[in-house]
Amino acid sequence: MRSLKKTRRIQVIAIAAVALAGSTALMGYAFRDGINFFRSPSQVAEAPPPPTEVFRIGGLVEDGTLIRGEGTEVRFRVTDGGASIPVTFDGILPDLFGEGEGMVGTGRYVNATFEASEILARHDETYMPKEVIEALQEQGTYRAPDS
Repeated sequence: MRSLKKTRRIQVIAIAAVALAGSTALMGYAFRDGINFFRSPSQVAEAPPPPTEVFRIGGLVEDGTLIRGEGTEVRFRVTDGGASIPVTFDGILPDLFGEGEGMVGTGRYVNATFEASEILARHDETYMPKEVIEALQEQGTYRAPDS
């Protein structure tokens, strides 16, 4: 009788372990394209990521660098005060996007240029993403909206 209980217990534990491993593998597979790490322009300049890696970059749009090209093509530089990275984007920009404003872009770093697939800007005149504030504070260039 005792060995039957022990055998059942071992079977239940083994099935639970296999189920846990399977669910962890499925979650990892589902998240493989959904996790994008945030980097500041200084971090990208110090250690450029491979061209295949999709990540987010954030900072301020450098004054005097916003160039609108043919159609919806836009070029500008994003800075955190320590480094400046050129960005290209082909699409419609948010309404509050402009020079000197905070932005976060998603894309790839190819040939020393960040090729953005998505650009996000502040949704009002006082909001700035937490990651951008932290990167600017790290460089010592953050200005609070009320100052």
